[in-house]
Amino acid sequence: MRMKTIFTIIIATIVILLSGVSFAAEEINALNTETGSELMDMKEEVNTEMDEYVRKYGSESYGMAAFILNKVSIYSIPLCFIGIAVGALYQYVLGTRRLDMKQKGFGLIVAFITILVICQVLPLIFAIVVRGWRG
Repeated sequence: MRMKTIFTIIIATIVILLSGVSFAAEEINALNTETGSELMDMKEEVNTEMDEYVRKYGSESYGMAAFILNKVSIYSIPLCFIGIAVGALYQYVLGTRRLDMKQKGFGLIVAFITILVICQVLPLIFAIVVRGWRG
């Protein structure tokens, strides 16, 4: 009697799992087609933006450099703020007990502020040098 109950539970579990797998496979196929079209749209947007930089700077290499510097400038802001927050945690929270943690936190804050300033000023300097001096 006990063996029949266990066997029935196992069979019911397998049937439920197999039916869930077929529904999941259908959903994955639908997601793959949506994701593929979204990826193609994103690729076209990036190519359009890249062509705009190439046209603006008059050269493939200068356009590529300007495009990369623009992306670095955009993505450096949140990453540097996270680094500054981690440095502040080391300096002001963990540094109250240990002096080496306080110095590490101060070093992190200085490093991330320096990186942030460089990443924000470098595209401006590049634009001035390439477009101003090159003509």
